[in-house]
Amino acid sequence: MKKPFNNTPKHQRGQKLGSPTRDGGCNMAQSDFLYPENPKRRQEVNRLHQQLLDCLSDSFQVTNKLAGVLNTHLGCKLAFIEMKRDGTIKENCDIIIQAMTKIQKELQKVDEALKDKLEPTLYRKLQDIKERETEKIAIVQKVISVILGEATSAASAVAVKLVGSNVTTGIINKLVTVLAHIGTSLLGSIGIAVLSLGIDMIIQAILGAVEKTQLQAAIRSYEKHLVEFKAASERYHHAITEVSSAVKRQMR
Repeated sequence: MKKPFNNTPKHQRGQKLGSPTRDGGCNMAQSDFLYPENPKRRQEVNRLHQQLLDCLSDSFQVTNKLAGVLNTHLGCKLAFIEMKRDGTIKENCDIIIQAMTKIQKELQKVDEALKDKLEPTLYRKLQDIKERETEKIAIVQKVISVILGEATSAASAVAVKLVGSNVTTGIINKLVTVLAHIGTSLLGSIGIAVLSLGIDMIIQAILGAVEKTQLQAAIRSYEKHLVEFKAASERYHHAITEVSSAVKRQMR
């Protein structure tokens, strides 16, 4: 089972959330006395932040898995991506978005080549959700060697799963949109390696009322974006797993 992403800097591991720090301990302790719900809110923000990082980490892994499939079977030369551990949430969302944009461009090339090489009636069959997958693979098999220089049933399966489906137009586009929204939201400027939301923001909050407003806004933002992100991420993960399964079936 995949281990959750550990977002706690080494020098802060073992430190309890909300415990006094050299920079802001007094202010935080005072605000906690006046606003006793703030420590609980900080814990909630930390929990939601961890969930967001787990979704981000999964999206990095699945995108690399997809890139590997395309490189192996469709002759692409896509670079693998890596989470920027000292970066912000926006910077990491942008890394995934850029990788997905490159993937979409490669799939668009394959789609255009299929449209160019196939008879219009056969090309339309590839877009027909009612058409059997085996029939679609047989159609692509007729021209894939002309497009790639070699013909393999695995390559045809990848083309059918990614081009003749809604993976590109629906699932990937949706995830790109969600990531873009997260990047431009309140969460975008938060570093992925902070212990909780904005220990920096918390230190700046001299009054607990200010921190309370910040934490409540952060919780609402996390909750809103996590619902969309989890749904889009799960669909993306499932779709790419289906692609990998189709490849394995063709290679038996």
